[in-house]
Amino acid sequence: MAVTVTSDSMPPPAATRHQIWAWCSFDWANSVFFSVILTFVFSAYFAKEVAVDEVTGTSQWAFAVSVSMAAVALCGPFLGAIADSSGRRKPWVLFFSILAFAATALLWFAKPETDYVLWTLACVIAANFAFEMGFVFYNAMLPGLVPQQMLGRVSGWGWGIGYAGGLICLVIALVVLIQPDPPLFGLDSAAAEPVRATALLVAGWFAVFSLPFFTMAPDLVTERRAPLAAVRDGFRTLAHTVRNVGHYRQIVLYLIARLFYTDALNTLFGIGGIYAAVTFNMSFQEILGFGIALNVSAGLGAFGFGWLDDRIGPKPTVLIALVAITVIGGCLVLVTSKTLFWMLAVPLGLFFGPAQSASRSLMARLTPKELSGEMFGLYALSGKATAFMGPAVFGWATAVSGSQRVGMATILIFFVIGTLLLLPVRVPDTPPAVAAGRREPAAALP
Repeated sequence: MAVTVTSDSMPPPAATRHQIWAWCSFDWANSVFFSVILTFVFSAYFAKEVAVDEVTGTSQWAFAVSVSMAAVALCGPFLGAIADSSGRRKPWVLFFSILAFAATALLWFAKPETDYVLWTLACVIAANFAFEMGFVFYNAMLPGLVPQQMLGRVSGWGWGIGYAGGLICLVIALVVLIQPDPPLFGLDSAAAEPVRATALLVAGWFAVFSLPFFTMAPDLVTERRAPLAAVRDGFRTLAHTVRNVGHYRQIVLYLIARLFYTDALNTLFGIGGIYAAVTFNMSFQEILGFGIALNVSAGLGAFGFGWLDDRIGPKPTVLIALVAITVIGGCLVLVTSKTLFWMLAVPLGLFFGPAQSASRSLMARLTPKELSGEMFGLYALSGKATAFMGPAVFGWATAVSGSQRVGMATILIFFVIGTLLLLPVRVPDTPPAVAAGRREPAAALP
C-alpha cells in the first residue's frame, strides 16, 4: 500500500492498527536470520565443523561479518537518499529481501569440510549485507507511520515481535531438525544436514512471514520520480545534507555515540553463539536452548521498555540498557562456570531489545520526515561504518591471545565509549526542520 503525499499536501493519515502490526511483522520475519544464522546456530557450526579449528573459525566469521557491515556503511546513506527522492521504500526492502532469501538458502551447501570455508563466508557476507540494507528502508518507514508519542512503543513492539520470531524459529530448529535421532526428512547427520537445513528454514520463514509487510504496511510516497532522476536527485540531496550537517548537530552527536555502542552490540550478536560454544563447550542443543532463553528475555525487555521509552524518553532508556549491558557483560567475561554464565547471560538479554528499539525511536524523534530514508541511511552508517572494527578487534585479540575471553573483553570498551558520548545529546520535542527551511525538490537544490 502506498500513501501519496506531495510537498503541498496534508500529512498522511495515521496508520491503522492492522497496518502498524503489518509493519512490525517484518521484524518477526527477518530477525530469525540474526538469531539462527548469525548468532546461535550457523556461526557455531562454522567454527566447530567447517573451519580448520575453532579459534581460526571465530576470527574468520568475525571478519566476514565486518566486511558485510562495511558494505552497508558505504551503500546505506546514498541508497537511502535515492529512496527519499524516488518516493517509495518498500521496493527497496523487497529487492534486498529477495537477495537475502537466496544467499541464506545457499548456506545449505556449506558442508562440514574446510573446502567450504570460502563458500560459507561469501554467503554470510551477501546475506548479512542484504538483511541489513533491507532494514535501512524498513526503519525509514517508522517516522511516517505513527505520531511521535507512539514511536517508542511501536519500535519496541517490532523488536519484541522479532525476538519472539527468533525464539519460535529456534524452537522449531531444535525440535524438528537438531534433536531427532535419527533425523527427520532423511537428513544425514554425518554430513551435518540437520544443522545446514536451518538455513533453508530461515530462508523459507523470512519469505513467508514478510508477506503481510509487503501487502499491508503503508508506504509513504512523497513525490514520484523516474529512476535516473531519483539517482541524480538522491546524490544531490545527500551532498546537500553533508554540506549542511551543522543544522543537524544533535543527530551527528547521536550517530557518533551510536557508532560505538552499536558496534559492540553487533559484535555480541555475531559471536555470541561461538563464544558459548567454544568457551563453555556447549553442544548445538545447548546453544539452541541458550538462544531460546535469551530471545525470551530480550523480547520481554523490548516490549516492556517500549512503554518506558514513551514515558521517560528514548535517550534515558538507551543509557539504562547500555550501563546494564556493560556491568553484566563485565561479569560474564570473568565467570568460568556454565551455570553462572546462564544466570548472567539470560538477564543480560532483557537489555538487548531496549538498546536497539529505543535507539531506533530516538533516531525517529530526531529526524525530519522528509529525510527519513537518507537519515536512516546515515543511521545505518553509524552502526556499520566501524562495524568491521568490533568483530575485527575481537578476532584479532582472540587470535593473538588464543582466548575468546580476551576478545570478549574488548567489546566492553566500545560500550563505555558509546555511553559517554551519548550523555550530551539533546532530544528536542519535535524533529528539526529540514536545513534551509521548507524542503524543495532535490533537483532544485544548489
